[in-house]
Amino acid sequence: MAISASMVKELRDRTGLGMMECKRALTEAGGDIEVAIEDLRKSSGMKAAKKAGRTAAEGTVTIKLADDNSVGVLLEVNSETDFVARDENFLDFVGTVIDAVYETKNTNIESLMSGTLETQREALVQKIGENISVRRATIVEGKNIDGYVHSNGKIAVLVNLSAGDSVLAKDVAMHVAAVNPQVAKPEDMDAALLEKERAIYVAQAEDSGKPAEIIEKMVEGRVRKFLAESSLVEQPFVKDPDLKVGQLLKNSSADITSFYRYEVGEGIEKEEVDFAAEVAAQVKQSS
Repeated sequence: MAISASMVKELRDRTGLGMMECKRALTEAGGDIEVAIEDLRKSSGMKAAKKAGRTAAEGTVTIKLADDNSVGVLLEVNSETDFVARDENFLDFVGTVIDAVYETKNTNIESLMSGTLETQREALVQKIGENISVRRATIVEGKNIDGYVHSNGKIAVLVNLSAGDSVLAKDVAMHVAAVNPQVAKPEDMDAALLEKERAIYVAQAEDSGKPAEIIEKMVEGRVRKFLAESSLVEQPFVKDPDLKVGQLLKNSSADITSFYRYEVGEGIEKEEVDFAAEVAAQVKQSS
C-alpha cells in the first residue's frame, strides 16, 4: 500500500515522532495507522513521543564567546524539572548544541535540530525520562561582546558594546541580569507601549481634578520616569547606584549597541497540576 503524506502527517500529529520514523512504521504496518501506533508504543521511540506533550519550562540558559570577544551565542534548552536541568548528561547536550550554533551560525532551531542533534535529543529523552527541547538561540557579532550567566543558570545575558573591554561589558551584562531593563535607550521604547502607558497616566491624572496644563505636566513627568526606569543607560548602575549605566559607558568612551537577556521558561505557560485530583481520578478509573 502506498503511504501518503497525509497519513505520515496524521501519525506525526498523534505520536510526535519524526517523519521518517512515522513513514517506516506505516510501511511496516501496511498503512494501518492504529497498528503503526501500537507498534510504536512497543518501541523505545514512542517513549520519547509520550514525553513530547509535557511542558518543558525548566532548564538552563548559557553563553559561548569567541576568544577575541567578537562573537557571542546565547542559548536556552528546556527540561521538565530543575533536577534534570542540573544533570550532567543534560548539560553535556546543552554544550553540544551551543557549540553547533557557534560553528554553524544557525539560530533556526528547526533547521539546527534536523540532523544528528535531534537524534541526540531523542536519546537523552529516552535516558532521563523527561521532555527536552531546544527553545531559542541568538548570535551577536560586534567589537566588544561579553556576557554573564547567573550562578543558578536561570538567567543569561549578552552585551554588545562599541568600545571598552570585557570587564566593562561583563559588568553591564551583570546589571542587565539583575535589573532587566526593557530597552537600551529611551528612544528605543516601542511607540505603542509608550502610548499605552501615557493613556494610563492621563486617566490617573484626570481623576485628580487638576487643570489641564497641570495634568499635562504630571503626565509628561510620569512618562519621563517610566522611560528612565525602563532604559538601561538611564538606570543607576547596580554595583554603584550613584553612577548611571550611561555615564559608566561614557567613562570608557563606549556605547551600548545591543543587549539580549534570556530567563529560563519566560513566556512559557506552565501547566498547573493538581496532584490530589490526579490521584483521585486514577483511583476512580481503576475501581
